[in-house]
Amino acid sequence: MPLLLNDSTSELYVNRRHFLRAISTVSIAVPILTACGSNSNSNRATAASKPPAGSPVTAPPVSFNHGVASGDPLDDRVILWTRVTPDQADSGGITVLCEIAEDPAFENVVLAENLVTGPERDYTVKFDAAGLLSEQHYWYRFSVGDQRSPVGRALTLPMPGQYAEHLRFAVCSCSSYPHGYFSVYRMIANRSDLDFVLHLGDYIYEYGDGEYGDNAGRLLDPNHEILVLDDYRRRYAHYRRDVDLQAVHQIHPFITVWDDHETADNSYKDGANNHNEGEGEWTARKTQAIQAYFEWMPIRPPTASEDSIYRSFSYGDLADFVMLDTRIEGRIKQLDNPADPARIDARDLLGQSQKEWFKNKLATAQNTWKIVGQQVMFAQLQLLEIQRLLPGVPTNDFSPLVAINMDQWDGYPSEREEILDFVEENAIKNMVVLTGDIHSSWANELYKSSAILTSGVFEEPLGVEFVTPSVTSPGFPDGAAELVSAVLPVVNPHMKYTDLKNHGFILMDVTHQRAQAEFYYADNIDAADQSGVESSKVKSMAVERGSSRLKEDTPLSRPKS
Repeated sequence: MPLLLNDSTSELYVNRRHFLRAISTVSIAVPILTACGSNSNSNRATAASKPPAGSPVTAPPVSFNHGVASGDPLDDRVILWTRVTPDQADSGGITVLCEIAEDPAFENVVLAENLVTGPERDYTVKFDAAGLLSEQHYWYRFSVGDQRSPVGRALTLPMPGQYAEHLRFAVCSCSSYPHGYFSVYRMIANRSDLDFVLHLGDYIYEYGDGEYGDNAGRLLDPNHEILVLDDYRRRYAHYRRDVDLQAVHQIHPFITVWDDHETADNSYKDGANNHNEGEGEWTARKTQAIQAYFEWMPIRPPTASEDSIYRSFSYGDLADFVMLDTRIEGRIKQLDNPADPARIDARDLLGQSQKEWFKNKLATAQNTWKIVGQQVMFAQLQLLEIQRLLPGVPTNDFSPLVAINMDQWDGYPSEREEILDFVEENAIKNMVVLTGDIHSSWANELYKSSAILTSGVFEEPLGVEFVTPSVTSPGFPDGAAELVSAVLPVVNPHMKYTDLKNHGFILMDVTHQRAQAEFYYADNIDAADQSGVESSKVKSMAVERGSSRLKEDTPLSRPKS
């Protein structure tokens, strides 16, 4: 088949598998590029650093303490990641060999590349392994001399437009280290048939010990609030020593976006709720947090001029994925008062460039499902009305659509209405929004605010939203969780399911006929049993192609062969 090397006009008509060895020395050494704001299934590849010609190959004593990871899979490439820990702090540059094979025994190695890392990137290694076959498992490992990393497994996507019968992936977010063990990550690792994991942010938290949760035996490093580059690097390194987190990265590719705690609580483009006087300039803190994120996460690196993470993926002809940044790309400061009349003004959450890109992606998507991965709840949440239904709580005179959480889309309702107007006017069907952030489970039908107020949401919804529970971060306390869940649908008839306290993940099972969300919960996050035991509780919600009505308690899906 024809294969184009970089942007030249020469074509090689050779067996693609044999070509993989050649491509490592011919076309991988290109400047770092990003898929942000473009079709991610393109030839805009990144490259890991290569040692200069004639440079000595060193093999100092090192350890692979943080496992391996893969991410941002496309039909012909995937990001591969590890971190080497040198025995000597001043080791300088270290050459690391990355090998990719078609089998876990590495009898059929299809690509091998020498890479260089050093203290300037915290000894992390990131390689965009290009020229792979679509829809195929690969195994990979890293080595320094005879010292080897664990073996990881990666999976490429089907080619854009290619018929894809079945898609199956996990959705998770919000892993506060002191609040418990990462049993949920182990649960996801136990499901070997997933195509990837969609992580919607709050992968780490910035707080110090005792500032947000306190669990003996789950202490943080560093033990203070993280503010500068070295702090953020140490916090990622601390998380990545967790065996359950290593396990899920080792077996599944990740597609990630950040939320606020990768920088600071309730962050926006010009500041954060948890960035206070005496903590330096926000711009410097945000820049260093972003640098650590791109060093430690298996995500395709940004361009030299942009630190944006909004991007798109195609899964054959089955699903178009649009990954948004509702956090720091364009968001203006959250309002403090839910009753502030400025709430209904035009206020940026996405920012103009990202918003126009988002609309264009929705309008031009060719696949059956339009899946939007983002951080904060999209659906309207009428909480203040609940006070009228709870015993002993005084009533109030607020409008039913006065929001109580200004960090969600409720704090930016004009922009939400603009998006929903666009979906309605362009007859965009089969939109599924996936959300993290609020440490609880929700299944919502999506309507414009006027529909909720005037019609009791009896007209056709414009899409659906599934909100994933947290890995460990706390939800509502016992008692309050059950009470609020019972009354939520009374004043929020578009909300069809909630669980406000249990920890878990969503398994999304998608065919051309329906998209199904299955909420799985951990039996225990208080013990380090490393077994990933699931609770007997599971909830399934589905939406059929051509309709945005949620169906409850649908039959559970079967694993992929």
